[in-house]
Formats: sequence, C-alpha cells, structure tokens
Amino acid sequence: MIKSIKTWILVGFASLLLVACGQGGGGGSKKSKTLDDTKKAGFVKCGVSQGLAGFSNADESGNWSGIDVDVCRAVAAAVLEDAEKVKYFPLSAKERFEALKAKQVDVLARNTTWTLTRDAELGLTFVGVNFYDGQGFMVPKASGMKSTDDFRAGMSVCTNIGTTTELNLADFMARKGLEYKLVGFEKADEARDTYGAGRCDAYTTDKSGLAAQRTVLPNPDAHIVLPETISKEPLGPVVRQGDPIWEDIVRWSLNVMIEAEEYGINSGNADSLKSSDNPAHKKILGVEDDMGIKLGLDNDWGYRIITQVGNYGEVYKKHLQDSGILPGNRGANELWTNGGIIYVPPLR
Repeated sequence: MIKSIKTWILVGFASLLLVACGQGGGGGSKKSKTLDDTKKAGFVKCGVSQGLAGFSNADESGNWSGIDVDVCRAVAAAVLEDAEKVKYFPLSAKERFEALKAKQVDVLARNTTWTLTRDAELGLTFVGVNFYDGQGFMVPKASGMKSTDDFRAGMSVCTNIGTTTELNLADFMARKGLEYKLVGFEKADEARDTYGAGRCDAYTTDKSGLAAQRTVLPNPDAHIVLPETISKEPLGPVVRQGDPIWEDIVRWSLNVMIEAEEYGINSGNADSLKSSDNPAHKKILGVEDDMGIKLGLDNDWGYRIITQVGNYGEVYKKHLQDSGILPGNRGANELWTNGGIIYVPPLR
C-alpha cells in the first residue's frame, strides 16, 4: 500500500513537471491566447494614432501607412502570412492604454514613449523602440523667437493632454521659472490646428511629430522648430502583460526588421540571399536553426516580414525620408554600426 501511494505521488509529480514544461516555452508547445484569437479572427488588431504623417496616417481611401503601421503589418506577415491582414483602431493619447488593456487592440503602435510608470504600473509591456525622439517646440517665424531662451512669462502653449509631453512641458517651464498657459487637447490635430490659427504662442510635442504636423499647416514655411530638445522619447510598440509568447512575437517582428538591415537583407534581395553561406542570412530568412519554431511560428516568418514590409531602413526611408517629413540623415535612428543607437539582441 505504501509503495502504491509513493508510485502515485511520483506519477503526479511527473505530470505536473510535464505541464509546467509545456507551458513554460523552453522546448515545449507554444500557447498564446492572443495568438490563437488573432488566427481565429484573421487579422491583427492594431492601435494607431488619429493621424500622424510618417508614423500612422490614413489616406482619403482609408489606407494606413507609416513606421508604426509597419510594425503591425510585420506582425500580420509573421502570424497570418499576409501583411495586409490588419484592422486599425485610431486612438487618442488619453484612451490608448485603456483600449489595449480592454483587449480592443492587441498591439499598440502609436508613437508611444516608454517610461518606468507605464512599464511598471499599467500592466503593459514595451517590446522595443522603433524611433528615438525628443520633445521640442514649434513657433511662428513672425514671433522672432529663435530658441527657448526667448520664451516669456505668460505665453500660451498648445499640446496634447494625458501625455509625457504635458509633463515634460511643466518640468521644463518650472526649470526656466516661467509661468505659462497650457492649451490642452485630446486630439493632436486639434492642438495643431489651434496653434496654426494663431491662438497659441508655441506648439510642443515630439520633434518628429512637429516635423509631421508642420507639413499640414496652411503655410509650413511660416513656422520653425526650435533647436532645443528637452526630453528623451523612446517610442515603441506596446502589448499587454500576461502573454509572453505574443510579447515575443511582436518584439521579434520588429527586431528582425532591424537585424535584416544590419546584415544587408532587404525586400529586393531576400530571395537570392536564401542561398547565402552567411549564417545570419540563413537564420533571418528561415533556412536554418528554426528561429520561427522558437516563437511558435513557422520558419518563414522573418522572410515574409522582409519581403512584404521591408527592413527597418526601407521602412524609415519610405515613410520619413522620401516623404520629406524627416529628410537628411537618420541621426539617433541610424544603426549602431553607422553611428546611431538602433541596436537589437542577436537573432540566434
């Protein structure tokens, strides 16, 4: 009897170990409710901005484009084998996190700054950075202001509420010892249009946003972006906590785009490089080492991302440089090998 009890205890313990191994990821099966739900729905639910050129913006036909949009397209290519299988949900800065937590979207790719509070208290996980930015100011040329040293007490500043922008503005003005009037809006286009109508002395947001919003003002040349950068704004995609497999899929969908640029793989040469002797090419393009299997996907996931969406450099060039929003060099958003700080863990 005692032997029998011991046998059943050992069997039960072994069963628990098998369950734990299966759920833990290592070499067992990959279980993700978000992944299962996405496959069942047939599209990725992507939270985007309400319109920011170069990042996430819809044309007159409702077609979305931008570097944030392409993060979600990359996930769709990886998971659903088709980068076009994405449903976009325009969200204000105020509602974006609640929409993600409420499962209205499964990826938030909306020029969102990674901060400690958002990481630690909101039940969300930032999975990477697809654009390094910093906050600045735009003013009318006619104001005569050349830098923030020309700011005066009592000036009015347009911005978005419920953002790090609002908090950075308060800190910056406090350091300068200036009182100011905040003119806040939930929607970015409302803040921009109010400034453009001359009802604010300055408009503040991330510098990439200033560059994008300046292009849609009635007379862009009548406005300048001041030289100062007052904050660090690492912008990147966000997912809910509690689904590590989905988290890994979104993280590595972005990472493989960056890794592909580093190793010279792009949408035009991916097919020919499948026969390359370079081990990095083979891993990225799914020829060897089962990188996709480790994510619970097939091994062509990276190949599909690169051929259907492009590497990071292609995406950046198309949406930010060629569009005229951020012409010139990429600055901090250049690869680390070229003097920038775009750097991801190795795909191995």
